[in-house]
Amino acid sequence: MAFELPPLPYDYNALEATISEETMKYHHDKHHKAYTDNLNAGVAESGLEGQSIEDILAKAGTLSAKVRNNGGGFWNHDFFWKIMSPNGGQPSGKLADAIAEFGGLDKLKEEFNAKGAGQFGSGWAWLIADANGKLKVTSTPNQDNPLMDVTPDKGTPILGNDVWEHAYYLTYRNDRGAYLKAWWDVVNWNEAAKRYDSARG
Repeated sequence: MAFELPPLPYDYNALEATISEETMKYHHDKHHKAYTDNLNAGVAESGLEGQSIEDILAKAGTLSAKVRNNGGGFWNHDFFWKIMSPNGGQPSGKLADAIAEFGGLDKLKEEFNAKGAGQFGSGWAWLIADANGKLKVTSTPNQDNPLMDVTPDKGTPILGNDVWEHAYYLTYRNDRGAYLKAWWDVVNWNEAAKRYDSARG
């Protein structure tokens, strides 16, 4: 069965003024759709039908650039939409405890924003949990992610922010730093906590 473009979990304008309606329409309907369509083409060409996206990403280093890039783009964007919300809340539960152990939310934001700002060209900033539940901030180029075998820092994604220009340019122009700072206003902390709990088992 072919992969399908997941719908947004909220209206296009739900994240304004952090992320504009126009940006969301282009980002989801054009960019994410293109990754989905190209992934399906790559999967068909590679004989990968019937495999989950996670299984595909786990062996991305052995697959074509078409599958690796578009598989990453498909998964990353599905994750990105879900990890944002118009009612973000605050860290809670075991995730809040892990953030306190990390050094606090301000320290986390500072390191995360620095990784995003320092990612040369296009890519992603990530908060991941390792096998022991310890938090780490990292980044990946292009559409790579921490689930891939090619990624130096592997783990379960808890948060992820898209720092490709198409994610922010219509509102923030070339000021990636302003986008990274504003993005925390729409982080879905409830979803992040669920993902952290799942990572801990």
